[in-house]
Amino acid sequence: MSKKTIARQRLSDKCPECASKNLIHDSDSGETVCSSCGLVIREQMMDKGPEWRAFTQEEKASRSRVGVPTSYSVHDKGLSTAIGRVDRDAFGRKLPLSTRLQMWRLRKWQIRSRVHSSVDRNLAQAMAELDRLSDKMYVPASVKEKAAVVYRKALDKGLVRGRSIAAIAAASLYAACRTTSTPRTLREISEASLVDKKDVARCYRLLLRELDVKMPIADPLTYVSKIAERTGISGQTQGTAIKILREAQRRRAAAGKDPMGLAAAALYIACLMNGEKKTQKDIAEAAGVTEVTVRNRYKTLKRQLGLQVPD
Repeated sequence: MSKKTIARQRLSDKCPECASKNLIHDSDSGETVCSSCGLVIREQMMDKGPEWRAFTQEEKASRSRVGVPTSYSVHDKGLSTAIGRVDRDAFGRKLPLSTRLQMWRLRKWQIRSRVHSSVDRNLAQAMAELDRLSDKMYVPASVKEKAAVVYRKALDKGLVRGRSIAAIAAASLYAACRTTSTPRTLREISEASLVDKKDVARCYRLLLRELDVKMPIADPLTYVSKIAERTGISGQTQGTAIKILREAQRRRAAAGKDPMGLAAAALYIACLMNGEKKTQKDIAEAAGVTEVTVRNRYKTLKRQLGLQVPD
């Protein structure tokens, strides 16, 4: 970079007249003006925007010539091209047989060229499994992207070699859910992935240890609405359960306890207080815990918080 270019960049950061950094860049007139003294620093500013105009969002989307954004949940990050399966030209006319056969051969070699190494094949299989798991677990796209990033880090460190791709993918999704406080349990993810829970838990601990990931403490408040939705508990009772859990956190009565069991016990206490007829069995089945867990957490919360619960 030349000295003149460096000097010009320095001048553009501040006003050469009063040394003020409060500059106004007017893209319509192409000028850069100092707001303190009014000096016009530049008169021909380059417009890096598009040459077309759009007045609605639909018009803007139709005129845009950029591709889809890059995504870590696609094995090639969405940067490659794909030949579609529509055997018609731009006017909707059916292609002749020779052209259709040629496009079929091109499509076949396009698919083969996209996946040409063992890493690409591994990523293609893992991202397909992550996509299936995310759809089955109703996981947001942002959580799926985070899970894909975790899996790519594990693949770069060589943690996938000798282990099940499905197990590492399920563990990555669970780690992403824990990081983003998405209420999905390890049992639910293992059942959806058709991998044994012990294998998923072992891979999850491996990811935490090797990737040095710090997981936040699970909050039982995130599981209240999930359990209540399954059992049909009213919103007023959910609010009472949340108040009970916040008071338990304030008094440190929830330390070291399973968040799902605590949320189930708080909902059971709230149902008793508000007169909703829900049994411990119903809430335990919705939470995926045993009745003994709900009963023990119920007794602990009742004793440590001094709650007056009707029998």
